[in-house]
Amino acid sequence: MKRILILFLLLPLWASCDQEMGTRFVNIGTGGLSGVYYPVGQGLARLLNEGSEGHKVKAAAQSTGGSVFNINAVLSGDLQLGIAQSDRQYQAYYGQAEWEAIGPQLDLRSIAALHPEAVTLVASVDSGIQQLSDLKGQRVNLGNPGSGQLGNARDVLAAFGISEADLDAKQVKAVEAPGLLQDERIDAFFYTVGHPNGNLKEATSGRVKVGILAITGPPIQALISAKPYYAPAQIFRKYYPAAAMPEVVDTVGVKATLVTSAKLDAQLAYQITQLLVEHFEEIKAMHPAFEGLKPESLLEGLSAPLHPGALKYYREKGFKVPERLQR
Repeated sequence: MKRILILFLLLPLWASCDQEMGTRFVNIGTGGLSGVYYPVGQGLARLLNEGSEGHKVKAAAQSTGGSVFNINAVLSGDLQLGIAQSDRQYQAYYGQAEWEAIGPQLDLRSIAALHPEAVTLVASVDSGIQQLSDLKGQRVNLGNPGSGQLGNARDVLAAFGISEADLDAKQVKAVEAPGLLQDERIDAFFYTVGHPNGNLKEATSGRVKVGILAITGPPIQALISAKPYYAPAQIFRKYYPAAAMPEVVDTVGVKATLVTSAKLDAQLAYQITQLLVEHFEEIKAMHPAFEGLKPESLLEGLSAPLHPGALKYYREKGFKVPERLQR
């Protein structure tokens, strides 16, 4: 108890010292310890801390409940930065889904898009499914009710003019689908996920030979134009060597995005954006999910306007910033 009391009494002194030194603290909300968000957040915090002598910023990444929690926490000021799926970012800014009752969250701001979470279409080879249009009449898992997974699958199918009525549609959790496919109880499934993924390794390494199919073409280009939280994505065969697929499969996906509040200091937002761009190759090395990214990918899939500090940096470096992000 004495130690706790001493610590409590010293905290104001430490805070005072930090203020005098001009050091600012940044808490980054991530996701579960076993997911991709957490190691990415840890990597971002490490990069900030390595340069803290120059920019006077110290950072810590913390495990959270994920996208919805992070968005709400940055808006309330409990977090300075958070990682959130791009469709959740869109829903919050425009007052949809969990935010429908409270309305548009107009203080939400974007810093950058991070890694893609690809809409992945997996099908057994014996089913004869070679492209998305071949799904008609087949047993296809779309994802459990209320999940973002199900919403992504429906969006992709609708882009190609296919409805659930055209399928023998199933709605079970995505993590259960690999086992169902290997048990020959379904013919195909959709899975929105960052790669490589353990469940997909299971799906592609079993007795039943499976493939990962491309989701491309004008319908997908139209989908991205209509719903800007979608962006192009790629899946690499080297992660699933037993799968029937080319070396690179083109598809569509949502993005993991770095969000903040309009209240964040503009200089700090500028410095964080500068860090992401100038250390882009280090960022890519944090996790295999970043493979294939280019600097321009940092602006893909964003819905909330860029924070003014981030916008200033992107403009200075000649990035082509969409008009919708400059509000």
